[in-house]
Formats: sequence, structure tokens, C-alpha cells
Amino acid sequence: MDNDASPPNPIRRFMQWAITPPQSYGVYLAGLILIFTLSFYAGTLKPKHVPGPPPTAPSAPRS
Repeated sequence: MDNDASPPNPIRRFMQWAITPPQSYGVYLAGLILIFTLSFYAGTLKPKHVPGPPPTAPSAPRS
């Protein structure tokens, strides 16, 4: 088995901290707020308009 004495990496420590019950509610709420604000911000951006094709020259009527 693995019996190394090195401390766990910071990401693993954060994940273990974040999944405990009191913190998990806060992490979930923070994630919802982050997603809401990012989607709201993305919705308020104005799209870049691509210029349309130039108008065609009028042709003379054929008779």
C-alpha cells in the first residue's frame, strides 16, 4: 500500500474540505452565483455585427 508521509496536495485538501457538509452548501451556492453572473454578463454583451454584402448595382430593364 501507499504509506508515504508526504502531505496531500492542495487541490486534494481543498476537495476534502469542500465536500464536508457545512462547506458543501457554501461551495454549491457560490457555484450557482458564479454561473448566474457569468451567464448574465454573457447575455449583456453586444454581438459583433458582420457587414452585409454590398448592394448590387441596378440592372437596366430588358425589353
